[in-house]
Amino acid sequence: MPFPIALTIAGSDPSGGAGLQADLKTFHRLGVYGMSVVTALTVQNTLGVREVVPLEPTLVARQLKAVLHDPGAHALKTGALGDAATLEAIAPVLAQAALPLVVDPVLVSKNGQELLPSRALEALKADLLPLATLLTPNLLEAQALLGQPIRDLADAREAARLLASLGPGAVLLKGGHLAGEEATDVLWDGHALHLFPARKIPSAHTHGTGCTLSAAVAALLAKGVALLEAVARAKRFVTRAIETAPGIGQGIGPLNHWAGEGADGR
Repeated sequence: MPFPIALTIAGSDPSGGAGLQADLKTFHRLGVYGMSVVTALTVQNTLGVREVVPLEPTLVARQLKAVLHDPGAHALKTGALGDAATLEAIAPVLAQAALPLVVDPVLVSKNGQELLPSRALEALKADLLPLATLLTPNLLEAQALLGQPIRDLADAREAARLLASLGPGAVLLKGGHLAGEEATDVLWDGHALHLFPARKIPSAHTHGTGCTLSAAVAALLAKGVALLEAVARAKRFVTRAIETAPGIGQGIGPLNHWAGEGADGR
């Protein structure tokens, strides 16, 4: 495989702002060939998610086996997975693949729609997190995984370490929901903590930020970039994508997936 390939395993967003559509746009922007395994169909737009229809779990697993067999991939990411049965169906395939895996534990949409039933949370922890190279929860997802509140940056630092005890090799706890003027993401890489601060951007157009960040990390890992650098570059990319959002839609609009990474011009 002379060209880097990344694969997203996620739900479809027909409005194009999140889910596998956002992932594929991000892969392309960062110079990676993108593939997708569809886990669920949604009825949504910038005003909200109206319906989620998980695909049959064995169909999801068959998609995954097919593209891993040919053409193969260099890195994977997961987004919305639909239900516990889908998690259980794909976990053995992912374990056998043994590729860099970014897990975005998508639980609830920005509008409050449940995207992974609460009863599937244990399956996520048991079957998927031990396979993850990097787990990328936001504050609310981290609280759900740990069953405890995260009130400030000190809590977030401790939470990143605690989340790593669930099995992932590293944890990037996103700080956009923390109080204050900065959105500071916390990376526990298995050995040390790293902070990635950025000023909060007042914008209604943040649909798909989590999908885009995790996809950017996966794309960069597919290119052979080391984890710490991949996270730093992905953070810059998302910040620029929010700053230059096109203002599409009447609700929570999408990012600019054609943004660059900032001062380095990439």
